[in-house]
Amino acid sequence: MSLLRVENLGKSFGGLHVTNDVSLSLQAGERLALIGPNGAGKTTLVNQISGFLNSDRGHIYLNGRDITLWPSYRRVNSGLVRTFQITKLAPEIPVIDQISLAIHQREGTVGNMWRDKRSFTAVTDEALHLLDSLQLTPVSREIPANMAYGDQRLVEVALALALRPKVLLLDEPMAGVPKSEGQLVLNALERLPSDLGVVIIEHDMDLVFRFAHRILVLANGSVLAQGTPKEIRENEVVRAVYLGKGVQ
Repeated sequence: MSLLRVENLGKSFGGLHVTNDVSLSLQAGERLALIGPNGAGKTTLVNQISGFLNSDRGHIYLNGRDITLWPSYRRVNSGLVRTFQITKLAPEIPVIDQISLAIHQREGTVGNMWRDKRSFTAVTDEALHLLDSLQLTPVSREIPANMAYGDQRLVEVALALALRPKVLLLDEPMAGVPKSEGQLVLNALERLPSDLGVVIIEHDMDLVFRFAHRILVLANGSVLAQGTPKEIRENEVVRAVYLGKGVQ
């Protein structure tokens, strides 16, 4: 049984079909990349899957349960977590405190946070361990406003992982990241838990072909092609529409 399954999903705004009859599946531990031209419907699809946008048609299943009508918070509580294309960190709150808050949210202990945070050693230890796994220990006490943008993107991934997702939806994790910091993000993505199912939207084709097990190509809101990186790289239609003839 697929960890995540999307069947014939559709969303229209007036006469514009932004997603049109889109289907996909994701297994535990699989890395699936969504690629396509700007305006292809990628972010709209992730918004539908994560519950930030209601679908007009189709169904979404998580671990075999129909979650199509679930609000986004219920999907998060059931293991479906996303990041955003634009950084949404609190700029003046230290990183360790933001990760700890996410853990408290997961554990339902937010209401107890008036207590001295030293009484939550297990939460702090987990937050520090998570930051260390993404090589963010040096910035654990920093505020995002003072951090390199690549590190900020990694903190967003850490926040998502603090919720212990089964499925992680990454919306352009390399967006805005300078090339000098890009390898940090790629290295962190390659260290994600092996049993975590990941769907990633990304325009950086080097990352896509290095990271993804399968690739789904969207164009004009519909599925143009899907397959292994090798199959997509060799697909003449995809090369003509999106990748370009120079892709090797």
